[in-house]
Amino acid sequence: MKTNGKKELFRSLKFLAFSISAGVIEIAAFTLLNELSGWSYWPCYLIALILSVIWNFTLNRRYTFQSASNIPAAMLKVAAFYCVFTPVSTLLGNYLAEGLFWNEYLVTALNMIANFVLEFLYDRFFVFRDSLDTNSVARKREL
Repeated sequence: MKTNGKKELFRSLKFLAFSISAGVIEIAAFTLLNELSGWSYWPCYLIALILSVIWNFTLNRRYTFQSASNIPAAMLKVAAFYCVFTPVSTLLGNYLAEGLFWNEYLVTALNMIANFVLEFLYDRFFVFRDSLDTNSVARKREL
């Protein structure tokens, strides 16, 4: 059995790995929309963010937090996070990219870093705190 510190370090590394994969999806979608659509920053960012959130939630619930919690309840909690994060990051990102003429990719990268840190803390200590390591993946590991 892993010590609690090692277990949490491994959990955070899994979250990082899945977040990187979600980041690849986000930046790929953002790039396609930004380069091909002619749209302003915010719709490109918003669509890309939504795609990455769905991917990230699915993988992290099952493999990082190994939660058997009620999926709709967990999704609602994550949606609540994004009800705050999305408008703030979209408006701030749009202001930086369109108002201050910062590079769109730099702004998106900064948003992705903020998202990574804040969502890990939110998921670990709020969304999944009472259901960590309760799904079939965790039970198989105990055997």
